[in-house]
Amino acid sequence: MTNRAIRVRFAPSPTGPLHIGGVRTALYNWLFAKKNGGTFILRIEDTDQTRLVSGAENYIMEALEWCGIDVDEGVREGGEYGPYRQSDRRDIYRNYALKLVERGFAYYAFDTPESLEQLRSARESEGASFFYNAAVRGSLDNSLIMSHEEVRKRIDGGEPFVIRFKTPESRQLEFSDIVRGDITVDCSTLDDKVLFKSDGMPTYHLANIVDDHLMKISHVIRGEEWLPSLPLHVLLYEAFGWEKPLFAHLPLILKPSGKGKLSKRDGDKMGFPVFPLYWPYGDTATGYREEGYFPEAFVNMLALLGWNPGTEEELFSAEDLIENFSLERVGKSGARFDPEKAVWFNRQYLMKKADSELAEPFAEELKGKGFEVPAEKVLELVRMVKERVSFVSELWGETDFFFVPPQDYDQKVVKKRWKEDSGTMMRELAELIDSADDVTSAGLESRVKGWISDRGHNMGAVLNLARLFLTGAARGPHLFDIMAWLGREETVSRIIKGVDCLS
Repeated sequence: MTNRAIRVRFAPSPTGPLHIGGVRTALYNWLFAKKNGGTFILRIEDTDQTRLVSGAENYIMEALEWCGIDVDEGVREGGEYGPYRQSDRRDIYRNYALKLVERGFAYYAFDTPESLEQLRSARESEGASFFYNAAVRGSLDNSLIMSHEEVRKRIDGGEPFVIRFKTPESRQLEFSDIVRGDITVDCSTLDDKVLFKSDGMPTYHLANIVDDHLMKISHVIRGEEWLPSLPLHVLLYEAFGWEKPLFAHLPLILKPSGKGKLSKRDGDKMGFPVFPLYWPYGDTATGYREEGYFPEAFVNMLALLGWNPGTEEELFSAEDLIENFSLERVGKSGARFDPEKAVWFNRQYLMKKADSELAEPFAEELKGKGFEVPAEKVLELVRMVKERVSFVSELWGETDFFFVPPQDYDQKVVKKRWKEDSGTMMRELAELIDSADDVTSAGLESRVKGWISDRGHNMGAVLNLARLFLTGAARGPHLFDIMAWLGREETVSRIIKGVDCLS
């Protein structure tokens, strides 16, 4: 590990919603910084002004905040290496691009988009691809074949130009990556990338390198989609004479099938989110927060998509993740996303929650449905059905019959349980409950089961019919817990109604 102070950055572009792959990149950077006493920086890379989406920058910040990923330096937080939005740093990049030209590592290119498109089309008609590289740059419209005076004249005359990197003609470039290991690239396979655009803005490549250097970034931890750009970035560090950071390129998050990168389309088709929060702009999309996931469950799930703790343990608090995380245990292969496993994680965290934590939002939901329920009664409901749900939003589906008496009855249960003498038997049960002194769950259970035994009734027949009349189906928690919560009057009323209906 480098002896430099640990400084890492998450540098998203505000061009749309933040994919969970981006959140994972932020998470791994944050975990690495926290583990090593370092600094986590949020830098907004908005050099591509044509693709910016209003609201996306705030969305990114809100998403990180929801996940508990606190930013040390950034647009909101400030810091001594700001500004932290690239569009606020635009004057910086031009000077560095010009330095590369002066040193012979870059050049002015005056080729028009139309002329390049013609070259591209001509090559494609021959069944080949066009690359602006060492093989062709000597015959194109750039400063490599012009006098200094001609170049100056064209620039001073306001002619549009870009600045391209002059890739070495023949060199085996060797570098390493913490996740990928040693890498060798033949520079003849690389093209001369644009570093500075005609609109006065840098491309990602130049701005990224300059900002990482000026912000003293020690480790660049990013997705593997940036791996093809790494040779250029290494060459740029060499051209400037700067110390390179250490690189770690993270594996893709794959579709549930394991084939291809996880996309919004996969989520739409299979019914799960691929974004942390609801995206309200344009093609809207739901998020994990709005779907009822706990942020700590989401983060735990995400951390294990690409990182292996080396044990069978799956549940990690944020503190546990920080303590155990290392880049060396990040895998090279893509990590298959399993939507059912995501639900499993949320269920594990729900089970660990105090009943009161779940009762509070559930009480609000009940109030929205028009039911004002005492806090202790809501708490009782949560205790009864907590183990049956994975989300707080599912509590209503497990308890609706407590508030709305059944209007009809499951015919499969009726057919199986309703016999000729059932009416008489269930009316006796109603009278038994109506005359009970103790209407607690334990008191009712003792009284009813004693009566069933004394009368020689079939236990299953009585209890299953009672459940049917109280809930409308073969559903719900412990039967006598239901009776106790409903109370004597409601329980008796529902049983009598059921008997009258089926008689």
